[in-house]
Amino acid sequence: MPHLNTRMPTGNGVTQRSGSKPAFSNDLFERVLQRDNLHTAWKRVRANKGAAGIDGMSIDEFPDWARSGYWKRVVFELETGRYRPSPVRRVEIDKPEGGIRQLGIPTVIDRVIQQAIAQVLTPIFDPGFSDNSFGFRPGRNGQQAVKQIQSIIKEGRRIAVDVDLSKFFDRVNHDLLMTYLGYKVKDKRLLKLIQHYLRAGIMDNQCYRESREGVPQGGPLSPLLANIMLDPLDKELERRGHRFVRYADDFTILVKSQRAGQRVLRSISQYLQKRLKLIVNTVKSRVVKTNESKFLGFTFRAGCIQWHSQTLQKFKQQVRRLTNRNWGVSMRYQLFKTSQFVRGWINYFGIANCYQLCVDLDHWIRRRVRMAYWRQWRKPRTKVRSLMRLGVHVRSAVACGITSKGPWRSSKTPGIQQAISNAYLKSEGLYALRDGWIKLHHSE
Repeated sequence: MPHLNTRMPTGNGVTQRSGSKPAFSNDLFERVLQRDNLHTAWKRVRANKGAAGIDGMSIDEFPDWARSGYWKRVVFELETGRYRPSPVRRVEIDKPEGGIRQLGIPTVIDRVIQQAIAQVLTPIFDPGFSDNSFGFRPGRNGQQAVKQIQSIIKEGRRIAVDVDLSKFFDRVNHDLLMTYLGYKVKDKRLLKLIQHYLRAGIMDNQCYRESREGVPQGGPLSPLLANIMLDPLDKELERRGHRFVRYADDFTILVKSQRAGQRVLRSISQYLQKRLKLIVNTVKSRVVKTNESKFLGFTFRAGCIQWHSQTLQKFKQQVRRLTNRNWGVSMRYQLFKTSQFVRGWINYFGIANCYQLCVDLDHWIRRRVRMAYWRQWRKPRTKVRSLMRLGVHVRSAVACGITSKGPWRSSKTPGIQQAISNAYLKSEGLYALRDGWIKLHHSE
């Protein structure tokens, strides 16, 4: 991949910024277009992968496109203020708790430019963000946010004000966001480029729609803009002396009584609507005991972090899909995909106090996998031969093979458990939740 910027105003090929200038000086646009900054942005976009935008160009196709000279034209258009971002491609994905989340996928070209902007703006804005904000920030993550809620609960605040912002990313007020950006960004060229991205529009089923409000999820710049938009909320909550945690547009305020919680919910809802032009979802926002609350898939019981019931339900639904007999793939591939999901899931949700539940779920997963093997073998003759190949005595193999029991009941019979033992499944690559939980907690 060639360097993305051909401008070399200094001897070492990097546009230098005087150390005496403040971070919000007028040279931010040049810093965005520095060769090293653009090249780092490209590497980040490539690592994040992702689908093509409306132009159909994939990540793999971008390097050849850039080498052909088209990137120089993009840089020239950026420098002269003529560049106009492409509309984002509308994509819908399922939300974990149900419903649809709408994403806007920019072109690879625009993802590189957005990433370059984010790399310049993040060091300017991030140090001023609240310590109670954890979403999409360097060195911070959702697990830290959950643990902070746990520590606040231990202070005696056992009532949670769960505030749900209705379609936050779709309703960000552009004028207000540009005002907040302008407090620290004085480079008008960069502000104008960001405004072009906000107004780039949306392609939805070949139909173009203007984007007069909102910050479409899916671009590298959107998370930072979301945090800039909600930083005044953090500062207001801190000014009022509230104990809270925010992760992107998901935030919880912890208080000591139900009455205080209702008062806080009313006043914060008014602040969000009047000052930030945002809407609170009155159906999903509520004041509850912390053991009934939900934050990033977790809840809190007796001071301990637990999985929310919906989180567990969604986990089981995904395992059922991955161990479905109608998938039409080999068992080795099913085990690979199941283990990939289980490993990633426990790496995040393993912070909960859930060792015994991991053990129970492992038992259930192994039974699901044994059932998948049994279904794939199909014919009695294949079942008998497969069991004998895996060490089961001929008499026991025949008894299992000709049984009239269904796959779920058969998966618990001694012959199948002997053939497809825990050790066998582990040797075939099936990952155990218990092992992931122990590894996570022993490393702390």
